[in-house]
Amino acid sequence: MTMDMKEFAYNRKAHFEYTILETFEVGLVLHGFEVKSIKNGRVDLSDSYALIKNNEAYLLNCHIYPLQPLNTPANYRPDRTRKILITKQELKHITGKFQSERLTLVPIKLYNKGDFIKLSLALCKKTRKYEKREKIQKRDAEREIQRSLKTGDGGL
Repeated sequence: MTMDMKEFAYNRKAHFEYTILETFEVGLVLHGFEVKSIKNGRVDLSDSYALIKNNEAYLLNCHIYPLQPLNTPANYRPDRTRKILITKQELKHITGKFQSERLTLVPIKLYNKGDFIKLSLALCKKTRKYEKREKIQKRDAEREIQRSLKTGDGGL
């Protein structure tokens, strides 16, 4: 039996803004209409992050837009705080890292695993401005090398 995994949302900013140290697969507490919206790709992870409070993890600023606005509850907020379902062992590991270093929990992607919506959560360190500049310069240099090899002029 094969599990068909489909990626619903991907946080492209996370790889540029942060250095990813570890990733965890976690679940989310969602309403039924939110699941339907996620499966239709109406979700934005770009400014979202996770927070640990009272030995529980929460996802903040994750925008799940309603698929059918008329059929959603009147008091529904697309950016509401959602509880993250994570094992106690992983939570202990993350809180231990939080106390020793300055790290951030950032969602990387939303996908399905069987019938469940899963979130790939990463333990990250903020990338400094000079590191971002170096990364861009390195990428541009690699691109230039590939371009010169492709044209066959050897960079002359």
